[in-house]
Amino acid sequence: MAIEVRIPTILRTHTGGEKTVQGSGGSLSALIDDLDSRHSGIKGRLISDDGSLHRFVNVYVNDEDVRFTGALETPLKDGDSVTVLPAVAGGSAVIGGPAVTGGSAAPPR
Repeated sequence: MAIEVRIPTILRTHTGGEKTVQGSGGSLSALIDDLDSRHSGIKGRLISDDGSLHRFVNVYVNDEDVRFTGALETPLKDGDSVTVLPAVAGGSAVIGGPAVTGGSAAPPR
């Protein structure tokens, strides 16, 4: 069973710099175990101590978010494509600056 897995830049240290790797498994959980056997340490970057996907990792199977398809139990089949993406969070506020409300924030004169 061949499943293509797209690896984000931040995890490529585990794959020797490869952007895409092949894996196998009948579920996302089994695929991650298979990947970890080939690319040591990658599982620890994807799975939290409680056994679930890390909060800041998004995984898609054939462009479907696994949070809505069974998480780690999402079934996989030959030819599926899995994409791992780090979640993006953050932003900043400018202390003392104008609030962004969707209107014009022209500087004072």
